Amino acid sequence: MRSYNPDLTPPWKRSAPVPEVPADRDLVVEEVTTGFCGAVIRCEAGTVTLEDRFGKHRVFPMEPRGFLLEGRVVTLVRPSRPAPARPTRTASGSIAVPGARARVARAGRIYVEGRHDAELVERVWGDDLRIEGVVVEYLEGVDDLPAIVADFAPAPDARLGVLVDHLVPGSKESRIAAQVSSPDVLVVGHPYIDVWQAVKPSALGIPSWPAVPRGQDWKTGVCHALGWPPNTGAAWQHILSRVHSYKDLEPELLGAVERLIDHVTVP
Repeated sequence: MRSYNPDLTPPWKRSAPVPEVPADRDLVVEEVTTGFCGAVIRCEAGTVTLEDRFGKHRVFPMEPRGFLLEGRVVTLVRPSRPAPARPTRTASGSIAVPGARARVARAGRIYVEGRHDAELVERVWGDDLRIEGVVVEYLEGVDDLPAIVADFAPAPDARLGVLVDHLVPGSKESRIAAQVSSPDVLVVGHPYIDVWQAVKPSALGIPSWPAVPRGQDWKTGVCHALGWPPNTGAAWQHILSRVHSYKDLEPELLGAVERLIDHVTVP
């Protein structure tokens, strides 16, 4: 038996196929019905917007055989989405190294006072530290810093950096830091009562960090003054979630951490 093509249209009446062309921005085409000629400026929801040389905009449906490109009939199709661009900078502002593997950990270390400090450093400098092979560990305060340093046994090939909260003249922290004198140890700090304050108020949408009366737990007082629930752990997670890069941190913390990384990594 003979097989028949279900399309009974005579060959001379059939439309020849036309090429499909992505409606990329700035592509100049002519709409076949109206003769409107312009450059593609937008493509969405099955329509394309053209702009002519006088700046006039017209929106047309992207129908088959609907446009002329250099005199030839074409069908405009939506352009494929480009792959998302990889970040060129890390959160600390350093040049990103896509695909870089973490380096084997150095003998040197950076110590910070608490878990919140460590999480904030990881948030902004984590990529840099992994490439450099620097491990950050947190202490429960710095009251025993001299003993901690002695136990670490710093050396030229195993340097130690320490980040201290509220390192200002006359503070308890400054007196403790002064007891550490090894050339292979660098103790730096920031002037804030707690590392929370190293996050810019603008990043949190508040005018400033509130003043908390002496004798009151500072973090609890901050939560009360800002109307946050009295849960300092949840408050910290909220603060940390608003930190996206070094731009959200105060310069005093930025400088201190950069000095520590240089101390541990630069020969």
